Amino acid sequence: MHSIYLIGASGHAKVIADILISQKHTVLGVFDQDPGKEWMLHIPVQPQPLQGEWPVDSPYLIAIGNNQVRKRIADTNHVLTFTKAVHTKAIVSHYAKMQEGTVVMAGVTVNVDARIGKHAILNTNCVIDHDCIIGDYAHISPNAALAGNVEVGEGTHIGIGASIIQGIKIGKWATIGAGTVIINDVPDYAVVVGNPGRIIKYNK
Repeated sequence: MHSIYLIGASGHAKVIADILISQKHTVLGVFDQDPGKEWMLHIPVQPQPLQGEWPVDSPYLIAIGNNQVRKRIADTNHVLTFTKAVHTKAIVSHYAKMQEGTVVMAGVTVNVDARIGKHAILNTNCVIDHDCIIGDYAHISPNAALAGNVEVGEGTHIGIGASIIQGIKIGKWATIGAGTVIINDVPDYAVVVGNPGRIIKYNK
């Protein structure tokens, strides 16, 4: 059992807190910038501390769905240590590697030799097949399916129900729309939708 702090008090944070509590971990505190948030589940929400005033007695999880915000918080709080949260009903290969700050929801499958970066989100029922590489701060949404040897760059968001065939490389900070089918490589910052996927614009 561990004691863990959460940064963020939104719906995404509720899911992470539920994972931790179900595994008998203790949520020591929840911090959020929104002064209107007083409770998250049964846990009181505290104002986000100023730089240098964060408690450092236990590790943290950044329980915020926005990839850019997670990166900013991690980049500006180097003194904090981070842990992982993996739902007991996720299937994660013993040969997969996963870095700090990453959260894995119920029903997720992570197969052999997959490599998951820092502060990534593997959301409900997504599939990460063998030898995939998921970059730091990426978010793989519910029911998305990545075939073997797919690479997803830093900060990229793969939408709900997207399908990506084997061997595809997706650049950093790209957005793959819900239900999109990816059969070609995707450049950095591209926004891709449709079946087959097509680029409609680029993220700033």
